[in-house]
Amino acid sequence: MPLNRVVITGRGAVSPYGLGVDDFVDNVWQGHSAVKVIEEWGEIGGMKSLLAAPVPPFNAKKSLPRSLRRAMGPLALYATLAAKEAAADAGLDEDFLTGGEVGAVIGSTTGSPEALAALYGHYLFDNSIAAIKSGEFFKIMGHSCSANVCLALGLTGEQWAPSSACTSAAQALGLGYLLVGSGRQQAMLCGGADETHASVTGVFDVVKAASCRNDTPNATPSPFDVKRDGVVCGAGSGIMVLESLDSARARGAQIYGEICGFGHVNDSEHIANPHARSMARAIAQAMAEAGVSGSEIDYVNAHATGTEQGDLAEAQAIAQAVSSSVPVSSLKGHFGHTLGAAGALETIILLEMLKRQEIVPTLNLTEPDPECSCVDLVQEMRPASLTTIVKNNFALGGVNAALVIRAI
Repeated sequence: MPLNRVVITGRGAVSPYGLGVDDFVDNVWQGHSAVKVIEEWGEIGGMKSLLAAPVPPFNAKKSLPRSLRRAMGPLALYATLAAKEAAADAGLDEDFLTGGEVGAVIGSTTGSPEALAALYGHYLFDNSIAAIKSGEFFKIMGHSCSANVCLALGLTGEQWAPSSACTSAAQALGLGYLLVGSGRQQAMLCGGADETHASVTGVFDVVKAASCRNDTPNATPSPFDVKRDGVVCGAGSGIMVLESLDSARARGAQIYGEICGFGHVNDSEHIANPHARSMARAIAQAMAEAGVSGSEIDYVNAHATGTEQGDLAEAQAIAQAVSSSVPVSSLKGHFGHTLGAAGALETIILLEMLKRQEIVPTLNLTEPDPECSCVDLVQEMRPASLTTIVKNNFALGGVNAALVIRAI
């Protein structure tokens, strides 16, 4: 068990709705969909899904100097802006950030897909490296986000960079919880980032897991719905400051919630197919570490991406590990599946649910799949008494993660 209690004292977001936590939260509460049709993807041979939830264009020059931007692809830029917002929100001054007791755990699926495509475009199609700039490597390395955040904020503590696709941010939050809880670090900036790119959506397209409702982008993805047809990829970054409770209280910091349990288990049955048993193990492990039973869980935020197998397995796992009566919803219908950023961006919304005592419903859930109705699927904004909640994230490759978060 951790030696220190671990709380969240800062939030930062770059989302498909734009820059900042406020716009992100407001758009989710208003039930706005961020999904769009990317017309130019229609020129790619074999590409069936033209849907994504990208970060809207913004002027990066106003936010960061060129000396920093030159080593950043879009995802590292998102992570850095979100980290700066989170640090400011937590009230962390330069002395605190650079004193050696603050580090970063920031994940992503890969380095920048945009930069990877450009680099290999020169190498493969031009048969030349002459046009490749020296800063390109720093955009494609797997720890591009964490490295650039540490550089921009002057962090000198531990740097970690989980890379597990859809659980990258969940692993980052869990690892930050363990590092702060064990006393290795006083505080950590934790989360993840990813960017939209045809090659990313194309991966889901190839395995027939991408939504292809190109004529009705605002009606998809539709987790738990009987007519769901797959994933819509999103982009952005969510970063949070995790800090020991003693440190937060000593600074007089605002506390958004406490992470009190982390479940993290592997499923070795299949590289792609989800399994309810492993999902349930992760949830049960998180609850056991938090010292809570299923009857004490007020809400579960599902990973639910809108795939037939994944949604069904998760609903069964929640019913088994928590309760068949627990309220459940997914946020993927609002802003797509932000992959390496999902666990953090979605947790920011969960902290707001704890504050407002409301459950955000699953957008586009109009006809619940009877096979997923083994739990209470939330379809409308619902007032609720929320104290203890579970956050799920699962990834291809058998990674299953769950967090227990509590109001404090």
